[in-house]
Amino acid sequence: MTTEDVRRTALSLPRAYEALVRDRVKFRVGRIVFVAMSRDETMMGCGFPREERAALVAAEPEKFSLPIPSEMRYQWIEVRLSAIDHDEMRELVAGAWTMCVPKFLSREHLGPG
Repeated sequence: MTTEDVRRTALSLPRAYEALVRDRVKFRVGRIVFVAMSRDETMMGCGFPREERAALVAAEPEKFSLPIPSEMRYQWIEVRLSAIDHDEMRELVAGAWTMCVPKFLSREHLGPG
């Protein structure tokens, strides 16, 4: 996966836009960041339910890692782009996006569930 793959997916979602912040590509809805690329674009941070992330990291540590300690308060997870496929990336990006848009918009675009 590349930043361009993430960009195409993120920008296909309603209300999403790209911003460059301190040399990092970020994707937002309003002021809320739902995906952020590392400066070297090898890692993707994305919104993820706080209560589920430890289990995900424990199950697949080659793909996922916890955010740095100062960011543990956020609903966020880090992902190694080289370790995931296109379907996983799309699921993670869409899931992060659903965390920051109204439920009706999420249902309209992605369907129920």
